[in-house]
Amino acid sequence: MALDERALFTDKPETRQGRYACPKCRRTGDYSIRWVRRLKKDRLPPGADEVDRAKFAKLRDYLLRLDDEVTCKTCGKKFEIPSQQSMVFLDQLAGLPNDEDLEKEIAAAADAPEDGGEKAAPPPRFRPNSSGWK
Repeated sequence: MALDERALFTDKPETRQGRYACPKCRRTGDYSIRWVRRLKKDRLPPGADEVDRAKFAKLRDYLLRLDDEVTCKTCGKKFEIPSQQSMVFLDQLAGLPNDEDLEKEIAAAADAPEDGGEKAAPPPRFRPNSSGWK
C-alpha cells in the first residue's frame, strides 16, 4: 500500500520576509510571505512496504511557498511574486548568506579602497598637455 506524503512529513507554517518591487509603481518593499516547512519524520509509519522504504530513504526537508501574490503597500495593486522557486530544499537554503550579512559585506566593500591606498596617477597619455594646444 502506498503511503500519502502527509504520513512522511510534519508540516510547520512559517512566515519569511521578502523584498520585491511593484511592477506598476516601481517601489521596493518588504513583504511577509507564507511558507510551509516540511520536515521528514524520524521513523517510517507502520504499514510501509519496500517501495515506501526506498522513497523514505531519499526524502529531504523542504520549504513550500503558499503565497503567489502580494499587494503593493504603496499603490495597492496585487502583483505576482517574481520568483521561479516555490519550493526550496532546506540544505540548499543553509548555504546561502542571509540579507544582513550581505548588506554588511557590501557596505564594507564600498568603504574600503580597492588597492589599499590612494588612487594611482593616470598614464601620461591621459594627462593634460601642459604646453597647451598648438
